[in-house]
Amino acid sequence: MAAEQDPEARAAARPLLTDLYQATMALGYWRAGRARDAAEFELFFRRCPFGGAFALAAGLRDCVRFLRAFRLRDADVQFLASVLPPDTDPAFFEHLRALDCSEVTVRALPEGSLAFPGVPLLQVSGPLLVVQLLETPLLCLVSYASLVATNAARLRLIAGPEKRLLEMGLRRAQGPDGGLTASTYSYLGGFDSSSNVLAGQLRGVPVAGTLAHSFVTSFSGSEVPPDPMLAPAAGEGPGVDLAAKAQVWLEQVCAHLGLGVQEPHPGERAAFVAYALAFPRAFQGLLDTYSVWRSGLPNFLAVALALGELGYRAVGVRLDSGDLLQQAQEIRKVFRAAAAQFQVPWLESVLIVVSNNIDEEALARLAQEGSEVNVIGIGTSVVTCPQQPSLGGVYKLVAVGGQPRMKLTEDPEKQTLPGSKAAFRLLGSDGSPLMDMLQLAEEPVPQAGQELRVWPPGAQEPCTVRPAQVVLSERLQALVNSLCAGQSP
Repeated sequence: MAAEQDPEARAAARPLLTDLYQATMALGYWRAGRARDAAEFELFFRRCPFGGAFALAAGLRDCVRFLRAFRLRDADVQFLASVLPPDTDPAFFEHLRALDCSEVTVRALPEGSLAFPGVPLLQVSGPLLVVQLLETPLLCLVSYASLVATNAARLRLIAGPEKRLLEMGLRRAQGPDGGLTASTYSYLGGFDSSSNVLAGQLRGVPVAGTLAHSFVTSFSGSEVPPDPMLAPAAGEGPGVDLAAKAQVWLEQVCAHLGLGVQEPHPGERAAFVAYALAFPRAFQGLLDTYSVWRSGLPNFLAVALALGELGYRAVGVRLDSGDLLQQAQEIRKVFRAAAAQFQVPWLESVLIVVSNNIDEEALARLAQEGSEVNVIGIGTSVVTCPQQPSLGGVYKLVAVGGQPRMKLTEDPEKQTLPGSKAAFRLLGSDGSPLMDMLQLAEEPVPQAGQELRVWPPGAQEPCTVRPAQVVLSERLQALVNSLCAGQSP
């Protein structure tokens, strides 16, 4: 089966990752003889998250994997039998055992595309009982993915195109599934890489990471590496004792910085040497374990210059405390002065990486013009979406048996638009979006240059718009029964 060939399929979500009322309604539909009635639901959100003007549609890949693998196993059916009335007809449970999504069709906004309130992210059609059972898992898969992708996109817009953004929030995430989802969809939203190794393995997200303070503090300075020798980068010539070479450079660095040679912490230097021996082509120093200026920076320079003498180039330093912007400015000045003093031009451009509970306000400061920060690690603020913890997605019935269905309610905001629909993005002459327009699926397709009479949400009167271009928003249609035959999502 396709699900067995895809190790992620069942991991995306299980059929019983749902609300009990989906199962009670399924029994009601079956008992009423309506299990196979043709139905259509729409999944959308009512307001843009974070008080913004857009969202990113995300989670489609996981939805397709889930639908392709959807099958109630014996243990699932047995559990449902234990929570439904004991006199439930056994034929209902046999019906559940036979369910799959081979008759379900999904129309969706493409992964990562702009999405706006009221416009369906997913349109799900199929037998009423089945598409009802899909409500909760599809909302679960789409809502957080879209929320975190949108949050990441906001952070990217604040940072601008030049700063590299590293997602490092796995330890702050709401559980393992939340961590993997956040790493996957922050990358979709514009981050450059993630610290999450599993996201790299399963989702192809570029991974990045170096060392923590624990690595530095684990060394006292008395340790002797089993093999302290490092061969030149070119591969020719004898190996050099890197620790001894770094000690020689330390004296010159301290003289240049006006420090005593005993001030830099020997354990920190030993940690840097150990890391450099393991990663001579990717050496980075974590500077603030003891003191950036009296220890971390001189120790880093000593090891970096020792590596440089052997033909290697250190790639970066990281700061995790204090005034990150100001420290980055001062460190860049030191790098430039040392590059001139020791005639190593590459030292001027060593990357400066910062982290430490960075939120939107801190990010804006770090991204300002003239900032010397190159890479910004963000954890809690991207994975937990603290400004808005939920997208507020909904999944509403719009048609049964080809007939429109509408929810009225006492709250106008929660009223639904009935009928199967098509969504079009109307663009201006410069290619910028004017609006997304919904119409019934059977209505004529709008044309570029045509004057259209539209009703904006909440408006008392219609308005007219003449788009230069018209794009069908639901450009991607995933027919799940074809996926079950083995096509790639």
